[in-house]
Amino acid sequence: MTFEALGLNTSIIKALTDAGYTKPTPVQEQAVPAAIAGQDLLVSSQTGSGKTAAFMLPSLHRLSASEPAAAGKTPNQEMQAARARGERPRFKAAQPKMLVLTPTRELALQVTTNTDKYSVNLRRLKAVSILGGMPYPKQMQLLAKNPEILVATPGRLIDHMESGKIDFSQLEILVLDEADRMLDMGFIDDIEKIVEATPDTRQTMLFSATLDGVVGNMARRITKNPQVIQIVSAANKHENITQRVHFVDDLSHKNRLLDHLLRDDSLDQAVVFTATKRDADTIADRLNIAGFSAAALHGDMHQGARNRTLDSLRRGQVKVLVATDVAARGIDVPTITHVFNYDLPKFPEDYVHRIGRTGRAGRNGLAISLVNHAEGMNVKRIERFTKQLIPVNVIEGYEPKKTAAPRSTSRPGGWKPGDNRGGAKPGQRTFSKPNAPRRDGAGAGGGGYKGSNPRSTDGARRSYGDR
Repeated sequence: MTFEALGLNTSIIKALTDAGYTKPTPVQEQAVPAAIAGQDLLVSSQTGSGKTAAFMLPSLHRLSASEPAAAGKTPNQEMQAARARGERPRFKAAQPKMLVLTPTRELALQVTTNTDKYSVNLRRLKAVSILGGMPYPKQMQLLAKNPEILVATPGRLIDHMESGKIDFSQLEILVLDEADRMLDMGFIDDIEKIVEATPDTRQTMLFSATLDGVVGNMARRITKNPQVIQIVSAANKHENITQRVHFVDDLSHKNRLLDHLLRDDSLDQAVVFTATKRDADTIADRLNIAGFSAAALHGDMHQGARNRTLDSLRRGQVKVLVATDVAARGIDVPTITHVFNYDLPKFPEDYVHRIGRTGRAGRNGLAISLVNHAEGMNVKRIERFTKQLIPVNVIEGYEPKKTAAPRSTSRPGGWKPGDNRGGAKPGQRTFSKPNAPRRDGAGAGGGGYKGSNPRSTDGARRSYGDR
């Protein structure tokens, strides 16, 4: 199928051709025609499946076909005219036609960048990002232009709504991107408040890794007779990403192994995931001292610093990005060849999103988890969720001191003893069941689950997530 067959505006098709897009992805093939027809959508698709274009292309098509705005001054022009008359200008609320809600600033910026790419030939349509960490005066300038498309994180958007800077009475399209993540981050009350402020006549599109549970309940409340599109479940994907587990004895062993793995000649760029913001800073500093070009990315950084770090990553100036889950959401850099879980994620769903930072755009990738012996059950949880066996690898000279008996053969996917799928080499242990944690606390510092000892080397208890 071609983009022309989807019925898109010729100006949009030209922009896609100029950007190197050749054919729509499966989620785009299904979502674009349904959205053009005006249907509400509930879409479950994997990270990197092209979902931004799946909701933005039909929305741009619809907005470009609407009648031009009535001749008159924009809010910014009205304020300038008031100043010229010697009057105190009054800020007129922006009235966007489309709102896209995202869980993180990075994802919001990515959506805005892609929107600018798709709409380059549609001069009348403007898209702006309203984010936490961006100075309010700058955001006021953007809102004063009365943009047709608003991409925002829920918290900062609520601030502008409550101060009367945004009016959703003219809103035509509402998109919730990565809705499951927004709920995980505690945004459900903000989302409910935002949805309540929008017209009942809006078209609603919700994109999520899962449409079950709380996400499904909310989706049913805010949509009308939606078309459900499930391209692939979160548990069945990433066939192009080789996954491995390396067991480690303690933090010293983990750090030495990470240093060795980062020196792999096949590594172009890598993301190292940590459980806490403090660890992200500490590990990035240690890697820089060791000679790597590394940088940290987490929620405590000012938005300007986060943008500069991501720009350096995209330009290849940063080889190793050390990040927390929330900060890394939305990173789309095709040259990331490796992902390392320095700490295991708190939820198996986050494991799927993490390893999805590599293997982008059809490329192959490698995802390696450095696992403390006490975290064996957490690996099993991930395997049950993904329905994939994660083989254990051992590197000569970096073997863990502990040994373990082979796991049960009743593994996901029909694994049998001696099966070396996923990159395990002949003669290596294919999978091992870690021993129980030692009473002396060896292996402290692995992170994410109650089964491990979530303490750093200074004895301070870790808090999970990028809060």
